[in-house]
Amino acid sequence: MQIILLEKVVNLGNLGDIVKVKDGYARNFLIPQRMAKRATPAAMAEFEARRAELEKLAAEKLAAAQAVADKMNGTVVTVARKAGMDGRLFGSVGNADIADALKAAGYVVDKSAVRMPEGPLKAIGEFPLDVALHTDVLANITVAIVAE
Repeated sequence: MQIILLEKVVNLGNLGDIVKVKDGYARNFLIPQRMAKRATPAAMAEFEARRAELEKLAAEKLAAAQAVADKMNGTVVTVARKAGMDGRLFGSVGNADIADALKAAGYVVDKSAVRMPEGPLKAIGEFPLDVALHTDVLANITVAIVAE
């Protein structure tokens, strides 16, 4: 299916690109999330008429995300969990726990924005993580896990 991207999509394209994707990806994800429209002649004409407005909106989102990232960089978030004598946790600390801790610190972050490349954290200590606030903006935080 040919679609017009209404915003930048990771590994797919930028605003205004006409790309071909699988039908299910377009119908079930991109179009309902308002990231894309079908590439019909009417939709293409409408997009060209609104292009400046959409580019301005995208620039505002990027600037807002960059401002939040500047404040968030270097933030240390502390999470308390029960742990054994050897420093291993009973359970783990996942991205939802970190998102809740960031919310308590005053940052509104979706749990899917917390990047945990090695999976859930299962030990006491400090761990550097990234938070993807925008497709182009990453904030570096440190998660400190302490025993209760």
